[in-house]
Amino acid sequence: MKILPGPASRELGEELAEILEVETVQVFFKIFPDGESYIRFNAESLGDEDIVIVQTTSPPQDQRLVQLLLMADNALHMKAKSITAVVPYFAYSRQDRCFLPGEAFSVRTVVKLLENCGVNRIVTLNAHSPKVLETFKIPVDDVSAIPLLAKYFKSEGLVDPVSISLGKKGLSMAREADKILKGGFDYISTRRDVVTGNVSLEEKSLSIEQRDAVIFDDVISSGGTMAKAVELAKKQGARKVYAACVHPLLIGDAQKRILQSGAEAVIGTDSVPSSLGKASIAPLIARILAQ
Repeated sequence: MKILPGPASRELGEELAEILEVETVQVFFKIFPDGESYIRFNAESLGDEDIVIVQTTSPPQDQRLVQLLLMADNALHMKAKSITAVVPYFAYSRQDRCFLPGEAFSVRTVVKLLENCGVNRIVTLNAHSPKVLETFKIPVDDVSAIPLLAKYFKSEGLVDPVSISLGKKGLSMAREADKILKGGFDYISTRRDVVTGNVSLEEKSLSIEQRDAVIFDDVISSGGTMAKAVELAKKQGARKVYAACVHPLLIGDAQKRILQSGAEAVIGTDSVPSSLGKASIAPLIARILAQ
């Protein structure tokens, strides 16, 4: 096995190689003045090698996705024995079905592109709809990083906080966190408008008065829904509220919005390069790759 750390995940790729005690292949890249990406491997051949490309596809998604496709196709051209794509944040996976007539099924398109570029396996974290990924030809390992976040909060001294998910669909995340935090779990009811994409919260009583709470989500993008959830938790008497997510995209002033709503902190993993990435996913990914 050899690791190719992509431009978006250099540190993660190198950490994985160190844990697995395997070599890395250096990837040279640059962005041309017109915005196109250039990729070159520091190798003459990858013949008979099991290659692991590590590249998150967080914003700018299109650029990082194209870089991933270029690396995969290049590895295929250089006779790699197999190609595994470690994509911690999987761009376009939230468009997991056609909600309205005529919509593109984005995640299907992305998976087909990876398959055509020679990818034999995908490893990702907390995909928005894991069931959809199971329907594609390429095997997809969808790993949960929620326990990593829960362990972080436990190490920080939180005593029996309530684990809360955004939406009943995400209740499994709250349940998973509670196995470590052991303060009980619940969910905040949400409703998304399929036309505008706006999310509203429905009134639902939570048993959090004078309790600390951690609100878990797979991804925080604009921060609007999380900010509303924090406000709701505070309104219902929560003592301290923390926002936690696997993928801290945090576009624009998202972090500021959440903190202003009453959150003590916003915590994520390093699936996306960010100062908020307090929980390392490298050991978790390494265990999957070693299987």
